[in-house]
Amino acid sequence: MMEKRKIAFVGLWEISACVCVLCVCVCVCYRFSALHHAALNGNLELISLLLESQAIVDIKDQKGMRPLHYAAWQGKCEPMKMLLKAGSSVNGQSDEGQIPLHLSSQHGHYDGSEMLLQHQSNPCIRDHAGKTPLDLACEFGRVSVVQLLLSSNMCAAMLEPKPSDPNGISPLHLAAKNGHIDIIKLLIQAGIDINRQTKSGTALHEAALCGKTDAVRLLLDSGISASVRNTYCQTALDIVNQFTTTQASREIKQMLRDASAAMQVRALKDYCNNYDLTSLNIKAGDIITVNTRSVTEHSSFLCYLCK
Repeated sequence: MMEKRKIAFVGLWEISACVCVLCVCVCVCYRFSALHHAALNGNLELISLLLESQAIVDIKDQKGMRPLHYAAWQGKCEPMKMLLKAGSSVNGQSDEGQIPLHLSSQHGHYDGSEMLLQHQSNPCIRDHAGKTPLDLACEFGRVSVVQLLLSSNMCAAMLEPKPSDPNGISPLHLAAKNGHIDIIKLLIQAGIDINRQTKSGTALHEAALCGKTDAVRLLLDSGISASVRNTYCQTALDIVNQFTTTQASREIKQMLRDASAAMQVRALKDYCNNYDLTSLNIKAGDIITVNTRSVTEHSSFLCYLCK
C-alpha cells in the first residue's frame, strides 16, 4: 500500500512539474507573465506573492506592455499601488509609446490617473501616434479625467500652438471631431487657442466635416474664425459643401454661411456702462461678432473699442 502511495505521489509531482514547464513555455512564447495576468485581473494576493518571490516588476509582454500598463488599463488602483511601491516605472513606454497614464486616461479611470500623476507621471509624453494622455481623454469624452489633467501645470503648455509642429494633434480638434461639448467648453475655459490649426484646419473644420452640429455652434459662439483655410485652401464651409449631404450638414452649412457673413473684431480696451445694467460689458481681448453688415448705429461703439 505504501509503495502504491509513493508511486501515486511521484506521479502527481511529475504531472505538476509538467504543468509548470508548460506554463513557463507559454509565458516565454507570448511574454505574458504571471505578474501581467495578476495585474490585469487585480489579484492582490498573487501580485504580493510574485513580488515577494522577486518577480521582475517591469517585465514586458510582446507589445512592450508592463504589468502597470494592464493595471492602469483596468483602473485597478490597489494593484497599481503595489506595483508602484515595488518600483515600477511610472513613465515606462510600450512599443506604441504609451505610458500607463495614456491607458487610464483613455478609459476614463479618474482615481488611477490621479494616482499616476501623484507618482510623477508625465502628462506631456506623446505616444507614437503623437497623442498625449490629454488628447486621448478628449478624444474619448472622459470629462472628469480631462478636468484632472487640465489642473496639472504641465498640461498648460500643451494648450498653446507650437509653431514648429503645425501638423500636430490638438485636444480641441479631437473633442470637436467627436462632438464632446463639455470637453470643448473645458478646453476653451482653460485658455486653449481656439483657432489653432493643424494640416486639416481648425477644430471647426473637424466638427463640420464630422457633422457635429452642436460642436460647430459652440465653436462659432466662442469666437472661432469661419474664414480660416486649411493647407488645401478650404474653409469649413468648403469642406461641408464638398463632402457631406446629411440633414446635420445642411444645418451646419447655414451656420457657417451666417458666420461668414458676420464681422468679427477684437476689443482693444475695456468697456463698462455703469449707468445701464442691460448694456454689454466688454473686456480687452474679447471677440465681438456683429451679425449684420449695416453697423451704422453701432459704429461709434465699435470705433471706441477698436482704437
